[in-house]
Formats: sequence, C-alpha cells, structure tokens
Amino acid sequence: MSRPLIASRQNPLVKQLCKLHTAKQRHQQQLFLVEGTHLVEAACQAERQFVILCSTSAWQERHPQLWEQALARTERWETVTPAVLAAIATTVQPDGIVGAIARPASPRTPDPTTLSLGLAVERLQDPGNLGTLIRTAVATGVEQLWLSGDSVDPDHPKVLRASAGAWFRQPLTVSAELGATLQVYRDRGIQVVATVPRADEDFWAVDWQPPSILLLGNEGAGLSAAVLACADRQVKIPLQPGVESLNVAIAAALLLYEVSRQRRRT
Repeated sequence: MSRPLIASRQNPLVKQLCKLHTAKQRHQQQLFLVEGTHLVEAACQAERQFVILCSTSAWQERHPQLWEQALARTERWETVTPAVLAAIATTVQPDGIVGAIARPASPRTPDPTTLSLGLAVERLQDPGNLGTLIRTAVATGVEQLWLSGDSVDPDHPKVLRASAGAWFRQPLTVSAELGATLQVYRDRGIQVVATVPRADEDFWAVDWQPPSILLLGNEGAGLSAAVLACADRQVKIPLQPGVESLNVAIAAALLLYEVSRQRRRT
C-alpha cells in the first residue's frame, strides 16, 4: 500500500492536525490526537476508530502487525516524513505515529442503583495529574469519573500520555454542574466523601463498604463551598506539620487503595 509521501508542513491535512494542539480546535473539529505506539495500541485494543493515521515509513517497518491492526480501524492514512510528524505531534521526540480520533460523546450516567465506586474531581487544572488519576482509577476499579466543567480538557495530549493508555478504559463525564450531579447520587443513598485538609476524621476511619463517591478538589483551591455541601462526610489525609497538601493524584491513590483494601476483606 504505497501512496505519495507527505513532506510539506503546508499540506492541508498537516495544518488541520496541528490545530488539534489547542482545546478550541479539538472542540471545533471534534477530534483529538493519539500520539505514539503505546497509545495507538491502546486505542486499537479498546476498538476505537481512527479518523486519520499519520506515520513514518520507518515506524511502519518496525511495527508491521500494529500498523495492520490500526489500518483496519482507520478512515484515512498517510505516510509522512519525520519532520512532518514532528510538526503534528506535541511531544519533543515523537516515535513515528500520530492518529486523530473523534471526541467521545458523554457516556450515559451510571444508574445510582448499580454504582459501587465513583470519583469526582473539581477544578483540576494539571493534565499530568488528570492522566495519572485516570490510570489510578482504572487500577482500583472506579466505575465512573466525573470532572467539573472548569477543569482541564480531558482529551489534552498530556492527559492521554500520563494515563498510559488507561484513558480508553475509564468512563469519564465532564459535568457542568458537579454539585447537582453528586446530589442525584446522594439522594439515592450513595455516600459522598470529600477530602479536606482540616477534617476531623482520617480517611481510613470511613466504612468504604457501601457504594461511595470520593470527592477531591485541586491542591491549591480545594473544593468549592457549593460542591463540598454535597458531601455526607469530610475526611483528611494526615500530614506532617508544614506540609499543606498532597498532589491530587497521590491523594486519590491513597484513598482508592484504602477502599480496595477494605472491600477485599469481605
């Protein structure tokens, strides 16, 4: 399957893909970038369809099996020069392949009668933290992740890279009214537990056996008063004097693994 090599950064397709570096263009085009061998493989495993694939001939030779798998799932493919691929990618040293996938429609809100473990995060701004949090959520069996509307764009390239492929496995919804979303579940008997620095109760003192939603804010601003009001309980992670907070992804990991530890005892 040979076709003309794209060697110019002025090619219309190249210009279109370069625009996906910004959240505005990702929303306008309803596409986002999937960069690198590992993420392309994860997308294939998740049976996602590519709108476009661009790779170098050297990458195709190194990964013939994955290339065939990806071709079977793409609408259009092009071979490009390393310089063109570097322009399309957001990474400093791309490994030879970049794809574009349609932005996912918001998944259906889980039925409150079946949800066992959810995670809600407000005002999370760092894409690396969100990607790490997604990876941790998948590892600990989180069934639904909610993100407030004023958080980082969930299909930011750094989010996908930090998730190490887990992005394609974690149901995620951006909620314009996170407090209202949480209230729906609280009204159905699901406990909503918020982490705050000065809570009286340590996080391991909670009984995590019942269906639960863990609520976290960003490291600087924490949770807004409106969202915090939706919590049944407030807990803290004990810290040594002089330490104000933990990275939100680390905090989530501590709490989620405590949930797993308690639930494995039964």
